[in-house]
Amino acid sequence: MERELYGREAIFGNDGLAARLTGLTPYGSARVAYEHRDDPPVAVLTGGRGMGKTAALKQLRHLYREITPVALVDCEAVAPPADPGPGWTPVTGALPELATQLTAKVRAARPVQFPRLSLGLVAVASISWTREDETRAQRDLQSLGPVLATVDTRGDAATGWVTKVLTKLAASAFDSVVPLAGMVAEATIETVLEETFSRFQRRSADWYGSYPHAGGNGRIGLRQLAVDFERGGDLRRRAEDHLVLALVADLVRAYGGLARGARRGRPVLLLDNAHTLLGRQLVEPVLRQRASGVRDQIALFASSRARDHEGLSHAVRRRLPEVAHGSHWVRGSEVTSGILAVELTALSPAHVQAAFDRHDPLGRTPAGLARGVHRLTGGRPLGVALLAQAAGEALVPGASQPGSLVPGALLGRTVELREGRAPVRVADELLAQLLPGQQLDVLSVLAAAHSEDSARLLATARLRGRSLDGDVALQVRDVLRAQDWPVGPEHFVADPLLRALLLHRLRFQDDDHPYYAVWRAVHETLRTAYAPGGRCPSVPHRLHQELVLGRTRDCVTHLRERFTDGDVTAWLGSLRFIASAPYPRPPGHAGPDPRRAVALGREAAGSLPDGETGLAGLGERAVELQLQLRRLLHAVWLLSDPLAVPDEEVIDKMAHELRQLSGRHPTGNSVLWDAATHWPRDIRAWRPLSMPPGSSDTGGPGTGGSGQRRGNGGSDA
Repeated sequence: MERELYGREAIFGNDGLAARLTGLTPYGSARVAYEHRDDPPVAVLTGGRGMGKTAALKQLRHLYREITPVALVDCEAVAPPADPGPGWTPVTGALPELATQLTAKVRAARPVQFPRLSLGLVAVASISWTREDETRAQRDLQSLGPVLATVDTRGDAATGWVTKVLTKLAASAFDSVVPLAGMVAEATIETVLEETFSRFQRRSADWYGSYPHAGGNGRIGLRQLAVDFERGGDLRRRAEDHLVLALVADLVRAYGGLARGARRGRPVLLLDNAHTLLGRQLVEPVLRQRASGVRDQIALFASSRARDHEGLSHAVRRRLPEVAHGSHWVRGSEVTSGILAVELTALSPAHVQAAFDRHDPLGRTPAGLARGVHRLTGGRPLGVALLAQAAGEALVPGASQPGSLVPGALLGRTVELREGRAPVRVADELLAQLLPGQQLDVLSVLAAAHSEDSARLLATARLRGRSLDGDVALQVRDVLRAQDWPVGPEHFVADPLLRALLLHRLRFQDDDHPYYAVWRAVHETLRTAYAPGGRCPSVPHRLHQELVLGRTRDCVTHLRERFTDGDVTAWLGSLRFIASAPYPRPPGHAGPDPRRAVALGREAAGSLPDGETGLAGLGERAVELQLQLRRLLHAVWLLSDPLAVPDEEVIDKMAHELRQLSGRHPTGNSVLWDAATHWPRDIRAWRPLSMPPGSSDTGGPGTGGSGQRRGNGGSDA
């Protein structure tokens, strides 16, 4: 069953992009006026991992497969068979798969045949056949069986070809001028045409007369195609391009002539991960042919993980909501202007709530959980889908207390993705899909870093010997960029969801409760580096690490000692940066967050020694300020945590503490009063705390800067 999609009405609506490009509504298959009747664009869905590109293409296949020919190929998943011959390349591997899917039966139309593609693939496959190795030829022809069956439905059609082909080759006069590949291809094509193709289908060979140096003779063109393929390089690329256009020509023929009235709409080609080399090899011949004025009437949808891929250099760009009722695409002079690049947008809070309602129709999830998941995921559909499912399954009677559910707790839960597969932990599944095939233990360590420099420091201290090829941190940086993940100056892993997942893994990967040896070692390394005399001394960063390790005394003491400094905006920036530390939560914790009691001033009297609170030796007013700042630090720490859900009582308490501090500060009372007004608004709007309060975020740690990026699930994510 395909995943339920939200926020994609611009594609799947009855007048959406898919309907306008195919001429058929996805639901009910009613006719729709073409937006671009004579010259449709190639629609490329762009977005990073987990943004729903693959899900959208699969949904298109699901909706259209019974009403028009449709085929879907993942360009990253085309793999060679166990024993590929010299005629196999990713292109010759993908084309038979596309053709086979396109022949599936649809309503009121005969199956599409692929005689031109069949001839080209057979010619290419024959380049290494010899009389001494009939099994090679037999194996290659049998691998082409599905596409050849579109022309001849006899299941054993290829069985007798090999002997006849090789016999004909042996009887041919040897000409040293003619390449052997061309001779074999010519003998093969003659046999296939005689044995398999009907009188009408044999004319399909004439299509290859347009191949370079064919002089209008289709059989010469097929021979030259095989020769070029064997030579490799640009000549092979030319041959592969022609094979792609052979598939297109067969589709055009199926929708032209006498068959025109028997078919409705357009055939649909779906190419996932088309930013890869194979994707470009399948798309670019179509783009060039369309740019030259040759029309094909195929609805071609593709996906690209890289929004700024060079293959999209001249594409017409739109965001998803902008194509809901019209794309306003116009072809330019460049070949790639034939692309309509549609950027998939994040889900809105309403979409996330709809996903939660689907898995929890009784509405038992805690208020704010769906919005908290939106903040954590930034509206990334993959994360929303898995966390919503985890929340729904957590509400099975006896499974959990609804009030204890927060986004961080959902990461550790397991979900059953499909029948017959063992349940998977949400965090593990998300990482497997967002960072497939990567060294997660290495990435988890470097996710704790702030800058590239601190990442290199961690790599040197904690990942020594993990690579023989140079700097581990720089290798990881390049991997993240190649996967289209941001790498920023404030967080080495800049995407909030990815960073939260990697830190969650770092915390729990060694199952070492209550010591968490790996987590502690990584953050102690950073704390030492930021300390005076360390490699990169920084007071805010050192205190940030102290808080990660659960030590609050030095953080509160620093805030108290610097409170009366003149620059209260910088002081607030330091508070916010220190309090952005990941919280070292215990596994499976089902009760209230321990930070809440501290923030509300409800710690049991005398529950902590003076050494933990920093009260020893302080005067009465200093003790009062120390305790006040301890409450404020814990409030900001809890309210800023993307793995928690904001608490209204804590928000009000934070505002109260800031107003009280405003009255105590000799010069900065206005700024603190503004923080008491604007920070609660930011939190209730699911935005990062603004610096200066009430303004846009700029700057860096300890200077009133954000330490965070847009797209973390706030209202403008």
